[in-house]
Amino acid sequence: MMVLLFAGCDNPFAPRLDFSEDSGNSPLADQTTIDGVFRNLQYAYTFKDTSIYSGILAPEFIFTYRDYDQGLDISWGKDEEMKVTYGLFSNTERLDLIWNNIVFSSEDSSYSTIIRGFNLTITFNPNDIFRLDGKVNITLRRDLTSQKWQITKWIDESNF
Repeated sequence: MMVLLFAGCDNPFAPRLDFSEDSGNSPLADQTTIDGVFRNLQYAYTFKDTSIYSGILAPEFIFTYRDYDQGLDISWGKDEEMKVTYGLFSNTERLDLIWNNIVFSSEDSSYSTIIRGFNLTITFNPNDIFRLDGKVNITLRRDLTSQKWQITKWIDESNF
């Protein structure tokens, strides 16, 4: 009797693959918009997804921050950024990135510079939570083939 009851039903523990066109339910944003880059960056931090993060960064990406102890700016490229970010993603329980107001914006069809506030909460464990507030100064370029925006330069303007 049970066999006949379930004979025409799909297995709920092994659903069929969905081969239909994307229905717009993707958690990722359209990276052909600058807002999509910021939303995907937030997604990459929230879900600690280095493959999404890597796709946001252009091959010529440069990250710069101010080392206040040494009194100088430190910079590195995409490869080092991916190693540092992988370490952050691997060694934290939770990352909460919130984008705040855009302070400055300059854009043409190929390049954009955005200065924007952010709040980042880094939870290493329930007793070790670090909160960082600041601004990012980000330069993006649009790939002429894919029309997707990618970050070429990220200057951390926080006081950390």
